[in-house]
Amino acid sequence: MLHVQIVLFDGFDLLDAIAPYEVFCAAALYAEDAINVELVTAEGPRSVPSGINGLTIEASATLDPNRSGIIVVPGASGSVEGDGPDTVPAILSRAMNTDLTEMIRQALGNKDIVVATVCGGSLVLAMGGLLEGRPAVTNHLGLDLLAATGAVPISARVVDDGNLVTGGGVTSGLDVALYLLERELGPRMAHAVEQLFEFERRGTVWKESGVGPRNGNKPKVGEPSFDADQTSIPYNKPDTDAVQTSAFDGDWDATIATPVGKLQVKLSISASEDRIRGTATQGEETVEFLNPVLRDGQLAWSLQITKPMRLNLKFEVSVDGDQMFGVAKAGILPASKLSGRRVT
Repeated sequence: MLHVQIVLFDGFDLLDAIAPYEVFCAAALYAEDAINVELVTAEGPRSVPSGINGLTIEASATLDPNRSGIIVVPGASGSVEGDGPDTVPAILSRAMNTDLTEMIRQALGNKDIVVATVCGGSLVLAMGGLLEGRPAVTNHLGLDLLAATGAVPISARVVDDGNLVTGGGVTSGLDVALYLLERELGPRMAHAVEQLFEFERRGTVWKESGVGPRNGNKPKVGEPSFDADQTSIPYNKPDTDAVQTSAFDGDWDATIATPVGKLQVKLSISASEDRIRGTATQGEETVEFLNPVLRDGQLAWSLQITKPMRLNLKFEVSVDGDQMFGVAKAGILPASKLSGRRVT
């Protein structure tokens, strides 16, 4: 029997979860002993408020990351602007910071489980560091954020990467579920449900197989690739630039005010031999600046962080004496304010 677990979390998008639920339940009508569907949470049976007017759905069980079959993770419903607690990034971040991330990590390590996501569901996994280097898709508004987590964004309706199947926008839940029906139970079952719903699956399912186009299938959006050998780059060094760069020299205690809380980071910046170098230390982890460059009196660099989520952040900062101020940005996440002071 094919077991399907559809995950709910506070603020989930109704259509992301219910569309696959109906598809799999319809299949169960045609093959009662072939498929079982249940709504689950990481915490166990409970009432789960959706992101649509707080409409509540009952989850009947705890997600079992060791149970063979399919696990479906939906996205969230909320505002995509601002940095309030009801924005989509904030809801996804809260879901990522539950036991769900570790459960999905276990499931992805099981060859008998397929993890599927709809819309922003892939971002829950990606922000938890589960999709690094893997092709995936999400809502078009979140593709650059998906890239910032280290995943490989693909502009497709459905992306099949073996034990990971991801869907694009909200209505892609129908396409993901119908595709999985065809893949796991065969085309006749998928066709029967399509006829029942009077809906035909949209788009070509992208797979990293077969003959590729001459220019490759490069993502249309995303972060620039980072080269480990480019942790420092030369700057144009007329005297004025040298003076500007020296203003950033030293150790800085910085605070980044993100939508999910404040991060305390120690920055160490130096300019020597015509190069700008820097490191950021958070807790016991120290990482080097990527591609630091001075532009118009601002120092810009990128940084790969793992806490509170896995992201490639872009920084732009200025200094005024011993005070630093600026922003850190990743995809659709609201720009986070950075403030700091020189300590040495």
